[in-house]
Amino acid sequence: MSNPLHAPGPPESGSAAVPRSDAPAPPGPEESPSRTSTSEVTVWSLEQTSPADLSASADPPPGVRIVRSGTPLPEFSRFLYTAVGGDVRWTDRLGLTYAQWREILERPGGETWVAYENGTPAGFIELDSQEGGVVEIAYFGLIPAFRGRRIGGHLLSYGVARAWDLAERHPDRLPTERVWVHTCSDDGPHAMDNYLRRGFRLFDTRTEREPDVAHPGPWPGAFTETSY
Repeated sequence: MSNPLHAPGPPESGSAAVPRSDAPAPPGPEESPSRTSTSEVTVWSLEQTSPADLSASADPPPGVRIVRSGTPLPEFSRFLYTAVGGDVRWTDRLGLTYAQWREILERPGGETWVAYENGTPAGFIELDSQEGGVVEIAYFGLIPAFRGRRIGGHLLSYGVARAWDLAERHPDRLPTERVWVHTCSDDGPHAMDNYLRRGFRLFDTRTEREPDVAHPGPWPGAFTETSY
């Protein structure tokens, strides 16, 4: 999974950092300004620079299919965001307004691909087309109930392939020359290995201190010690 609170920008040198513009300025209810406890988080940034870098995963289990969410719908996008990121502290979009969600979903060249198992959403990958033929995997992950079932590797493989051929669906965008992503130590234990297996290469590592916030979950109390 990726956690865009930590996103370094897509520099030509592959090392500079820029802040994301879609994170809300004020802290949300899960991030009280009076909270002083912090934890150290390691952030890894990875990239591919050729379609040949992609190493596809094995076929997924029966009943799994991946479909592009072609209609920008903040309600659906927010559901995916909270269901996938609720136990790994995805909080940066929780305070966004409906209009801000629509603005993100309607970015030129932006795409969301959703994995379904037997008709039920299992996870998603969000692509953000950037300047100079660069595509960022802005978000990627599975709902906890679907992790460890050979769906994540297939979804990542499929999503990266769609990043490489994105310009075929968006003639106003330059052909993709670089696909990049970041992950961090707050993400799932298999996230980094999944990226490396798919052919991504590490280009930056850093540590940050972040406020300790409760896992927001898709709703309060959804995640307990006995959860997935």
